[in-house]
Amino acid sequence: MARMNVDHRPETVIDIGKVNNFTGGLEFSNLTYTVIKKQKQDGKWLNQQVNLLNRITGYAPKGCITAVMGPSGAGKSTFLDALAGRIASGSLLGKVSLDGMTVSPSLIKRTSAYIMQEDRLFPMLTVYETLMIAADFRLGQISMVDKKTRVEKLIGQLGLSTARNTYIGDEGTRGVSGGERRRVSIGVDIIHGPSLLFLDEPTSGLDSTSAHNVIEKVHQIARAGSTVVLTIHQPSSRILLLLDHLILLARGQLMYQGSPKDVSLHLRRMGHTKIPKEENTIEYLIDIIKQYDQSEHGVEALAEFALTGVKPPPLSYNGDKSVSTVASATMTPARNKLDDSVDKKGIIRSGGNRTPLRGSENSISDFDHSLRSPYNNNNSRSWTASPSGGVSHLLKFTTSRQRPDQRMQNPISPSPGYYSYSSEILPGTPTPHSSDYTVNENDYLTPEHESENHHMAYKHLGPKFANSFFPEIWILMRRNFKNIRRTPELFLSRLVVLTFMGFMMATMFLKPPATLQGITNRLSFFIFTVCVFFFSSNDAVPAFIQERFIFIRETSHNAYRASTYTIAGLITYLPFLALQAAVYAGIVWFALKLRGQFLYFYIVLYVSLLSTNSFVVFVSSVVPNYILGYAAVIAFTALFFLFCGYFLNSNDTPSYWSWMNKISTMTYPYEGLLINQYQTTDVFGQDSYGKNVTGIDILKSLGVYDEDESKKWEKVVIMLGWAVFYRILFYIVIRFASKNKRT
Repeated sequence: MARMNVDHRPETVIDIGKVNNFTGGLEFSNLTYTVIKKQKQDGKWLNQQVNLLNRITGYAPKGCITAVMGPSGAGKSTFLDALAGRIASGSLLGKVSLDGMTVSPSLIKRTSAYIMQEDRLFPMLTVYETLMIAADFRLGQISMVDKKTRVEKLIGQLGLSTARNTYIGDEGTRGVSGGERRRVSIGVDIIHGPSLLFLDEPTSGLDSTSAHNVIEKVHQIARAGSTVVLTIHQPSSRILLLLDHLILLARGQLMYQGSPKDVSLHLRRMGHTKIPKEENTIEYLIDIIKQYDQSEHGVEALAEFALTGVKPPPLSYNGDKSVSTVASATMTPARNKLDDSVDKKGIIRSGGNRTPLRGSENSISDFDHSLRSPYNNNNSRSWTASPSGGVSHLLKFTTSRQRPDQRMQNPISPSPGYYSYSSEILPGTPTPHSSDYTVNENDYLTPEHESENHHMAYKHLGPKFANSFFPEIWILMRRNFKNIRRTPELFLSRLVVLTFMGFMMATMFLKPPATLQGITNRLSFFIFTVCVFFFSSNDAVPAFIQERFIFIRETSHNAYRASTYTIAGLITYLPFLALQAAVYAGIVWFALKLRGQFLYFYIVLYVSLLSTNSFVVFVSSVVPNYILGYAAVIAFTALFFLFCGYFLNSNDTPSYWSWMNKISTMTYPYEGLLINQYQTTDVFGQDSYGKNVTGIDILKSLGVYDEDESKKWEKVVIMLGWAVFYRILFYIVIRFASKNKRT
């Protein structure tokens, strides 16, 4: 085949649907993820661009388990996040296709499930309850009988029948075992039958038997028709038998792709013909990768071998077995070529002249290896991504070099990452540019040039969320109330504290004298009441911190809306806050014989609790941990207390601090309680000159008097406004900031 210039002639590509019964799956092309890191050079901090992923191309076949492996720092989790759409739009270059259709992060979220390394579940729910709530979220408006049937079937498939009614548990509550908890996590995310399943280190922290059981269940899920991609570290020999496809990475570059059984062939092609019989071939390859990483050639030499078949330079060992390298006259270190492909902005660009695809499929020396490098322009085979089809329009997968019985077990496992190419030419293939590979959430579903069949293929996905707005709120409320019923300590502790403080206040401030000191004592009672109610909400700091990762896991794949989560949380708190305010108000009102309207007194206390609780919940969404959360709440409590009008009334506060009096959530309940008590001409004592002091005189001296007594309800409205404002801020934070995405 004659050499052609890609800038002027069509590329050599092939339709994947015509070859080797390829049944679909996940395909990815030129995945590149670059971050900025600061590095100190010559005493100055300079920004340096680092590729965490470097032009990774390959596929994960449908109905199989694809395992992503590599040494520490290889980029396994980053690669998984890239495939799962968990890298912020615009930060990732490359193209991802599902069953031949280009997909966006939005579509990936609707068709996939992502099981995190940590099991984030509610500890006081049973296995059955956890899966039933997941079914309510993900299965929508199907009948309850069908949901229960599906959950029962899933429990049996996951081997959780004996733990059906056992609590999930945590450090303080005995529950299911680690392996069972991991299987529950998987069940929660596969209840709706996703076509894509991502698992980040699913065997981490498990013993060998539990780890094997987990991967065995994942293997069954894959065989049912899902595309499964997982990262795994040092799998046992039994687990290796369950893995169908292997992607090996090092420093963000592709080292190997293909069947785990063909790693030995890959090693022989590299020149490692003597592999110890007792050595695991995958671990042996990872050891070699580490040795190259410590050499002057780096892992780029092996990445070049995986791309082009250019044999890496050999490694020699001195007497103390430390690695040294032998200079190769036939190969320029790959890292130089990579550097040449980076523009002034540090972004890898494709382009330049390329040679046509050619070569023998049978000759190892002539090489029919993995992907042809885009960096070699002289006598090397290159490949080019097609903007309309990704890898699926490029590669023809050769059958695995296995015995017939092995081939039946793994029908679409390719040879060790090696592809052969067809000479069929499809005219009019455009030249790709880096902009073709930008993953943008605005590119929903398919590009305009995709076929109508691609649009029709995913119409069955239905709406973005399985439930409508109000049923979603009800499901979240039921779960909230169930958790509160199982863990009543939080609200009971507040109720006990307010009850105790009510009795204490009722006895301390009983029958104040008709003097200025008596008036001062009553003012102290009101401000202390406001402070008690503010501090009683401080233990709500863990409210969202405890649930943050569960919220992220559930909303990352559209289980429910952030808005319904916010509203359900608010409604859940309302009856408990009402009970707390009622108990305290009932104790102190009658014991101290307060005047005014009891209903207003109760409403002020209730709304004060509501606004304070909303503020604390907002703080818990912003801070990363309990320590900073409590520190922030205590700091704001001190500020609100200082500017509430007790120490300096609004008339005496310096003008440049008057705004603090307006934003203090203690100002309005304090003033409301004073107006309710003293909006009268009744005498409450005498001053030092023997002059009677009326309630209106007290309000005027404090700067809160208004002739229109009905304006005291403005204080309640303002407190409600602050409660709504803080809930809106809470919603904004969890909607736009609580994302488990790399930037």
